[in-house]
Amino acid sequence: MQKFPMTVKGADMLRDELNKLKQVERPRIINAIAEARAHGDLKENAEYHAAREQQSFAEGRILEIEGKLANAQVIDVTKMENSGRIIFGATIKLINGDAQPILYQIVGEDEADINNNKISVTSPVARALVGKYEGDTVEVNTPDGKIMYEVVEVLYI
Repeated sequence: MQKFPMTVKGADMLRDELNKLKQVERPRIINAIAEARAHGDLKENAEYHAAREQQSFAEGRILEIEGKLANAQVIDVTKMENSGRIIFGATIKLINGDAQPILYQIVGEDEADINNNKISVTSPVARALVGKYEGDTVEVNTPDGKIMYEVVEVLYI
């Protein structure tokens, strides 16, 4: 079975969500279903149907998270020797011409969040950066055209 890379923080976030679903949401939904059943006729009971829908969503998400964690290859980049080479989990400081420096961290697909400067390892930018070193110039093909970046710094934080 294929393993998918994930940072330690990403795995911790999934474990936290899983615990919340199992320890908080599941019991709350079970209580809501029991309460709705007590109201009588289930065919026309909107509360019952809503609670069952919530249960279905929560159980599906639990299975999804358990599957992701089972297939995750958790990588702790803080334990890597900083060679200046861009690898999964590295945080990279880039400059695009005269623009302000940009800081990106290369993370797994489930952790990607461009608003927090976390890009997926499968994104065009990350694919172009992986394997490069500090000081390299990288050409990235994007939907808007080619963009040139200079790798200023590679951090393993």
